[in-house]
Amino acid sequence: MKKISTYDLALSALACALAVLFQVIGVYSEILLFSGYLLSAVALMLPLARKSYKGYVLAYLGACFLSLIFASARFWDVIPFIMFFGLHPLVNELQLRTKVNTWVACFAKALWFDATMYLMWKFLIDTTTVNPLIDQYIIPIILVVGTAFFIFYDYTMYRARMIVINLARRFLKK
Repeated sequence: MKKISTYDLALSALACALAVLFQVIGVYSEILLFSGYLLSAVALMLPLARKSYKGYVLAYLGACFLSLIFASARFWDVIPFIMFFGLHPLVNELQLRTKVNTWVACFAKALWFDATMYLMWKFLIDTTTVNPLIDQYIIPIILVVGTAFFIFYDYTMYRARMIVINLARRFLKK
């Protein structure tokens, strides 16, 4: 079994630290919550830029654990990162590596995203909403609006992946 190099381990630690930093800023500022998810996912792409899957897993697990510790007062705001946003870069990388059909993968990832949003709705927002119309039609709303948003998000993450890979080639030469 191939060991992870110290260079890749250090890169994973950097990715973990950046992901936690962005997560905590996003969680406690509330208005930057989605930005925290987005930037954390981009930070986790650093090990993937060097094809270090073990490094990614270490960075992801460390980011989840440390985000839960530092943002324990806002535990539920970290859950979407754990369930979807933190794993999405790895799924994209595996999709490209295994050459899964783009439409099939997009459909599966959109369902995964919608399921995450639905669970967040059930556990967080459903108990506080006073609009029965939204409660009655939440599944179609999530399926339409959530899927449309996910398609934009997925496209943005593929573009961010290319930027991270180009920066890694330029600055992280070994």
